[in-house]
Amino acid sequence: MDQGSFDQRVRPLIEADPDLSRALLPLLDARAMLYKTYRELDRRVKQAASHDAICLRFMAVPGVGPIAALTFRAAVDDPARFTSSRTVAAHFGLTPRRYQPGETDNPGRTSKAGDSDVRATLYAAANAMMMRSVASSEIKSWGLRLMRRKGRRRAVVAVARKLAVIMHRMWADNTEFRHRALEAAV
Repeated sequence: MDQGSFDQRVRPLIEADPDLSRALLPLLDARAMLYKTYRELDRRVKQAASHDAICLRFMAVPGVGPIAALTFRAAVDDPARFTSSRTVAAHFGLTPRRYQPGETDNPGRTSKAGDSDVRATLYAAANAMMMRSVASSEIKSWGLRLMRRKGRRRAVVAVARKLAVIMHRMWADNTEFRHRALEAAV
């Protein structure tokens, strides 16, 4: 149900009762204003991403939308800062924390180093790729196979880490994302 239809259905019911009107009509008006502001901000984000060639290239990756593209672009700023694309994922805390007392090596949860907003955005993009994207890709099929073995959360973090590496490499090499058919990938 969108904003307009909700307001059209609820407003007459609220206006019928004077007590409800005094309490809820200002809330409905505030909700309408918040929705209008949200739509304007969403339009501006999409416009900013669509006017940036690098963000457009990032958005060709399944699951990566305007917010993820802009966030990654702003956080990395200059791809030459990183000597290797693998270090980008570590920079944003998407690598496993290591606990190595003596001879044992126990990989733990993610290190959570770096910018948590970028990490959350990459996680959301990976989750969108795995759960909502209809487009098939080698990364998605790899993530789905990993999900069966390791669980959903670990697979999404691994896909987020891979997205960070791929997006950095695309930016550094000035290349496009290559969609490969699943038959070729398997």
